[in-house]
This record gives sequence, structure tokens and C-alpha cells, in this order.
Amino acid sequence: MAFELPSLPYAKEALEPYISAQTLEFHYGKHHAGYVTNLNNLTKDTELSEKSLEEVVKSTYSDPAKVGIFNNAAQVWNHTFYWNSMKEKGGGAPTGALAAKIDADFGSFEKFKETFKATGVGQFGSGWAWLVLDHGTLKITKTLNAENPVVHGQTPLLTMDVWEHAYYLDYQNRRPDYAQTYLDSLVNWDFAAQNFAAAV
Repeated sequence: MAFELPSLPYAKEALEPYISAQTLEFHYGKHHAGYVTNLNNLTKDTELSEKSLEEVVKSTYSDPAKVGIFNNAAQVWNHTFYWNSMKEKGGGAPTGALAAKIDADFGSFEKFKETFKATGVGQFGSGWAWLVLDHGTLKITKTLNAENPVVHGQTPLLTMDVWEHAYYLDYQNRRPDYAQTYLDSLVNWDFAAQNFAAAV
């Protein structure tokens, strides 16, 4: 059973002017697709090819002999989650139970935004910023390279990709501008709310 590149949840032009179709052409069409191809090549004719993507991520994490498999599997998972963490006409603020939980755990939505942006901007090198549910508490975390919260027993609700290829064509070295735009105009609070509801 081969792993497949999932379809984008919107047209490549849907996130413009905040993320260009050209960026998605490379980021989704080259990077994400490349991870899928590599993962299939690395797991072909092994028992891992019969597992779910999340099972592969969890079972290969911290195994030095399977670091290549982990990196590609986790990047397939992370990118799929990232595309869904954004939407056309996104941004704004969450509502309902997730909004109340953010206020309770961070003090306010504005405080959440400040901390999330600072976490993403402060990730040295390549990686990800995440909103996660960890034993009943919302937390903001960051991971390096392909690592994700699933391997630490946390439930991801949202992610922002801070690898340079996620934003460089549109923002060059201005990662803070990209992070602010993600929060203001791209983030998919409906997706986060669904993940939160499923976790609690």
C-alpha cells in the first residue's frame, strides 16, 4: 500500500495575496510531493508500508536506523496538517469552546497570538510552531525539522510551517511578517476547533 499525496483543501491561488500560487507550486508540488515519493521508496516491501502514516511516524521516531523514514513520514504528516491549518479568508478569532479554553489557558486571545508568533519566529533554523492539547492544557510548542507533537503524546490543533521554503518567495527573510499574516489572514480556526472537540 503506497502512501499518497493528499489533495490541497483549496485551489493553489486561494491563499493569495498572503501565500502565492507560486509558493504552493513549489511547497506542495515539489517539497510535499517529494517527501511522499521518498517515503514510498524507503518503506517499499517493508512492514511499514502497511501501517498508517501516524503509526510510521510514532514507530520510527528516535530510531537511529530509521531516521530517514521518520523525517519523510513526519514531513508528509506535518505538511498535510499545515495545509488544513489554513483556509481562504482565514484569520480572525476562534469561537465557542476553543475560544474559552484559549482565554483560560493563555489569559487572552491576544496573549495567545503574541506567544504563538514569538514561538514561530524564535524557532532557530527549520521547524514548526504548534498549538497543542497536552493532558488537558493548551500549549504552544515548537519542533525542529520534521519532529511533531504526536511523538510526545500531544494532540496538535494547528501548525505554522517556519521552514524557509514555506514563506521565502513571498516574504524573503521577513519571518515575523509571515507569522503575523498567518495569524491575521490565514489560520483556519474551524479546523482547530474540530481537532479540539475530537480530543476532549
